[in-house]
Amino acid sequence: MTVAMAPVADMADAAQILLNTIRRPVIMVGPEGHITYANADAEDFFRSSATMLARNTLAKLIPFGSPLLTLVDQVRERHAPVNEYRVDVSSPRLGIEKIVDLYAAPVPEFPDSVVVMFQERSMADKIDRQMTHRGAARSVTGLAAMLAHEIKNPLSGIRGAAQLLELSASDEDRALTRLITDETDRIVSLVDRMEVFSDERPIDRYPVNIHVVLDHVKAIARNGFANRIKIMEDYDPSLPSVYGNRDQLIQVFLNLVKNAAEAVGSDPLGEITLTTAFRPGIRMSVPGTQDRVSLPLEFCVHDNGSGVSEDILPILFDPFITTKPNGSGLGLALVAKIVGEHGGIIECDSTPRGTTFRVLLPVWKDPAPEMHDDEGDHRI
Repeated sequence: MTVAMAPVADMADAAQILLNTIRRPVIMVGPEGHITYANADAEDFFRSSATMLARNTLAKLIPFGSPLLTLVDQVRERHAPVNEYRVDVSSPRLGIEKIVDLYAAPVPEFPDSVVVMFQERSMADKIDRQMTHRGAARSVTGLAAMLAHEIKNPLSGIRGAAQLLELSASDEDRALTRLITDETDRIVSLVDRMEVFSDERPIDRYPVNIHVVLDHVKAIARNGFANRIKIMEDYDPSLPSVYGNRDQLIQVFLNLVKNAAEAVGSDPLGEITLTTAFRPGIRMSVPGTQDRVSLPLEFCVHDNGSGVSEDILPILFDPFITTKPNGSGLGLALVAKIVGEHGGIIECDSTPRGTTFRVLLPVWKDPAPEMHDDEGDHRI
């Protein structure tokens, strides 16, 4: 069988199309340091068109003394690929906190030219932090089980004794017995909240329309804690169903919207925005298996409040971490636990101009249909 080859011009166009489909910035640096090629993601990364990039050398586009320049020189000297991890290329032009992994290789067809691919560390770091969040959730699971068995029973005895003392106490002492009863009830309520973490049963998952979930959460918010806050939405109506549990997803987004409402406070210009989108390309390994789960569904809760302080942000999903005067610090820890049990990822991006909670979840996939014939059942 003979395969027809495309003309050279068509092959060049095909190469351009293929490079533009790679969701990583890719550039080619010429012998004099000029950027002779940049794909679409590279234009976004450097915030310039390919035409403008071609007029500049790489040294003019990145911070002075950047390891990237040394990396390109090493590739030219060795005539072999070189990788460098966690390189800081932050600058006013590229943005703050720009940490990338670099993959550089020579181009034999173009002497002294080097191809460089950038991989931003943000998503990799977020996945690493998500594993930490899950570890923290497992820790509080054990603590919750211990509290339920070792604390609630003695508390019942203390409360009962306080009630008996109240019957024969003076008016002055009766105030103390009531204080004991009220504080005992408060501790029991906290333990009851923590008991949720000790539930390790597999969740019942099925196809869920996330927009129905978000509309339900929005209705609760508008008729309660966020009745004076503008809630907007930016939905992708073509999204497929989520593989999840409706009630637990309502709990997740209700917690996130409550946090957003508290961040906005009484600001008359305060807003909360709910967004849904399809973001292909995020895949996550399943512990203990060779499987990799795709997480293309992205749901965000954004507020324009004052943001989360930098010292709290890395541990925001840990148990007992809170900035609220009367908060228990269990709400976001529970959210991280539920999202983790759904096989998803949750992260928080925050600036002084606002905060975005981003949830990535898997898509529901229909099971393979069954086919029948005279010889028996066959599953395809």
